[in-house]
Amino acid sequence: MDPFTAIAAVKAAVAAGKELVNVTKQIGEFFDGVDELREKHNKKKNSAFSGGDENAMETFVQLQRAKDEEENLRQIIISTRGYSAWGELIELRSTMRRERKAREEEQAKLKAERMEALLIWGGAGVILMIIAGFAVVIVLGSQGKL
Repeated sequence: MDPFTAIAAVKAAVAAGKELVNVTKQIGEFFDGVDELREKHNKKKNSAFSGGDENAMETFVQLQRAKDEEENLRQIIISTRGYSAWGELIELRSTMRRERKAREEEQAKLKAERMEALLIWGGAGVILMIIAGFAVVIVLGSQGKL
Protein backbone atom coordinates (compact mmCIF):
# COMPACT_ATOMS: atom_id res chain seq x y z
CA MET A 1 0.00 0.00 0.00
CA ASP A 2 1.10 3.54 -0.68
CA PRO A 3 2.43 5.08 2.57
CA PHE A 4 0.49 8.27 1.95
CA THR A 5 -2.79 6.39 1.63
CA ALA A 6 -2.02 4.48 4.82
CA ILE A 7 -1.19 7.61 6.82
CA ALA A 8 -4.34 9.33 5.51
CA ALA A 9 -6.35 6.38 6.84
CA VAL A 10 -4.62 6.68 10.24
CA LYS A 11 -5.31 10.42 10.42
CA ALA A 12 -8.95 9.94 9.41
CA ALA A 13 -9.45 7.21 12.00
CA VAL A 14 -7.88 9.27 14.78
CA ALA A 15 -9.92 12.32 13.76
CA ALA A 16 -13.04 10.18 13.92
CA GLY A 17 -12.17 9.25 17.50
CA LYS A 18 -10.88 5.72 16.91
CA GLU A 19 -8.11 4.34 19.09
CA LEU A 20 -4.65 3.76 17.62
CA VAL A 21 -4.97 0.04 18.31
CA ASN A 22 -7.69 -0.03 15.65
CA VAL A 23 -5.33 1.29 12.96
CA THR A 24 -2.22 -0.76 13.64
CA LYS A 25 -2.46 -2.38 10.21
CA GLN A 26 -2.39 1.01 8.51
CA ILE A 27 0.54 2.14 10.68
CA GLY A 28 2.45 -0.98 9.65
CA GLU A 29 1.57 -0.37 6.00
CA PHE A 30 2.81 3.20 6.35
CA PHE A 31 6.17 2.10 7.72
CA ASP A 32 6.50 -0.64 5.09
CA GLY A 33 5.73 1.93 2.39
CA VAL A 34 8.33 4.35 3.78
CA ASP A 35 10.93 1.56 3.80
CA GLU A 36 10.06 0.73 0.18
CA LEU A 37 10.36 4.40 -0.77
CA ARG A 38 13.75 4.61 0.91
CA GLU A 39 14.95 1.49 -0.91
CA LYS A 40 13.56 2.76 -4.24
CA HIS A 41 15.28 6.11 -3.78
CA ASN A 42 18.62 4.49 -2.97
CA LYS A 43 18.38 2.26 -6.06
CA LYS A 44 17.52 5.17 -8.36
CA LYS A 45 20.15 7.41 -6.83
CA ASN A 46 22.90 4.80 -7.28
CA SER A 47 21.82 3.36 -10.64
CA ALA A 48 23.45 4.42 -13.89
CA PHE A 49 20.31 3.34 -15.76
CA SER A 50 17.70 5.10 -13.62
CA GLY A 51 16.91 7.80 -16.15
CA GLY A 52 18.97 10.60 -14.68
CA ASP A 53 18.53 13.07 -11.91
CA GLU A 54 14.79 13.52 -12.50
CA ASN A 55 13.91 10.08 -11.14
CA ALA A 56 16.24 10.46 -8.17
CA MET A 57 14.78 13.89 -7.47
CA GLU A 58 11.22 12.51 -7.67
CA THR A 59 11.96 9.74 -5.18
CA PHE A 60 13.82 12.23 -2.97
CA VAL A 61 10.75 14.49 -2.83
CA GLN A 62 8.51 11.51 -2.02
CA LEU A 63 10.91 10.42 0.69
CA GLN A 64 10.92 13.91 2.23
CA ARG A 65 7.13 13.95 2.16
CA ALA A 66 7.13 10.55 3.87
CA LYS A 67 9.47 11.89 6.57
CA ASP A 68 7.05 14.77 7.16
CA GLU A 69 4.17 12.30 7.48
CA GLU A 70 6.23 10.19 9.87
CA GLU A 71 6.70 13.26 12.04
CA ASN A 72 2.92 13.83 11.91
CA LEU A 73 2.37 10.23 13.00
CA ARG A 74 4.89 10.71 15.80
CA GLN A 75 2.92 13.72 17.05
CA ILE A 76 -0.36 11.79 16.87
CA ILE A 77 1.04 8.85 18.82
CA ILE A 78 2.73 11.02 21.45
CA SER A 79 -0.42 13.09 21.94
CA THR A 80 -2.71 10.07 22.24
CA ARG A 81 -0.47 7.45 23.89
CA GLY A 82 2.59 9.26 25.23
CA TYR A 83 6.24 9.44 24.32
CA SER A 84 6.99 5.91 25.54
CA ALA A 85 4.51 4.48 23.01
CA TRP A 86 6.43 6.18 20.19
CA GLY A 87 9.69 4.70 21.51
CA GLU A 88 8.16 1.24 21.69
CA LEU A 89 6.83 1.60 18.14
CA ILE A 90 10.25 2.64 16.80
CA GLU A 91 11.88 -0.29 18.62
CA LEU A 92 9.29 -2.68 17.19
CA ARG A 93 9.81 -1.24 13.71
CA SER A 94 13.59 -1.75 14.00
CA THR A 95 13.13 -5.33 15.12
CA MET A 96 10.73 -6.06 12.26
CA ARG A 97 13.12 -4.47 9.73
CA ARG A 98 16.03 -6.60 11.00
CA GLU A 99 13.91 -9.75 10.86
CA ARG A 100 12.75 -8.94 7.32
CA LYS A 101 16.33 -8.33 6.21
CA ALA A 102 17.49 -11.60 7.77
CA ARG A 103 14.62 -13.44 6.07
CA GLU A 104 15.49 -11.88 2.69
CA GLU A 105 19.16 -12.79 3.12
CA GLU A 106 18.20 -16.37 3.99
CA GLN A 107 15.98 -16.59 0.90
CA ALA A 108 18.79 -15.22 -1.28
CA LYS A 109 21.19 -17.77 0.21
CA LEU A 110 18.75 -20.62 -0.48
CA LYS A 111 18.27 -19.40 -4.05
CA ALA A 112 22.04 -19.29 -4.59
CA GLU A 113 22.43 -22.80 -3.16
CA ARG A 114 19.70 -24.14 -5.45
CA MET A 115 21.31 -22.48 -8.47
CA GLU A 116 24.68 -23.96 -7.52
CA ALA A 117 23.16 -27.44 -7.14
CA LEU A 118 21.40 -27.07 -10.50
CA LEU A 119 24.65 -26.10 -12.21
CA ILE A 120 26.56 -28.95 -10.60
CA TRP A 121 23.96 -31.61 -11.43
CA GLY A 122 23.35 -30.16 -14.90
CA GLY A 123 27.08 -30.08 -15.61
CA ALA A 124 27.47 -33.64 -14.35
CA GLY A 125 24.60 -34.73 -16.62
CA VAL A 126 26.17 -33.07 -19.66
CA ILE A 127 29.53 -34.69 -18.91
CA LEU A 128 27.89 -38.11 -18.53
CA MET A 129 26.07 -37.65 -21.85
CA ILE A 130 29.34 -36.74 -23.59
CA ILE A 131 31.08 -39.78 -22.11
CA ALA A 132 28.14 -41.99 -23.14
CA GLY A 133 28.33 -40.51 -26.66
CA PHE A 134 32.03 -41.28 -26.91
CA ALA A 135 31.37 -44.81 -25.59
CA VAL A 136 28.73 -45.38 -28.27
CA VAL A 137 31.06 -44.08 -30.99
CA ILE A 138 33.90 -46.33 -29.77
CA VAL A 139 31.66 -49.40 -29.52
CA LEU A 140 30.06 -48.83 -32.93
CA GLY A 141 33.47 -48.02 -34.42
CA SER A 142 35.00 -51.25 -33.08
CA GLN A 143 32.10 -53.27 -34.56
CA GLY A 144 32.56 -51.58 -37.90
CA LYS A 145 29.08 -50.11 -37.90
CA LEU A 146 30.27 -46.56 -38.07
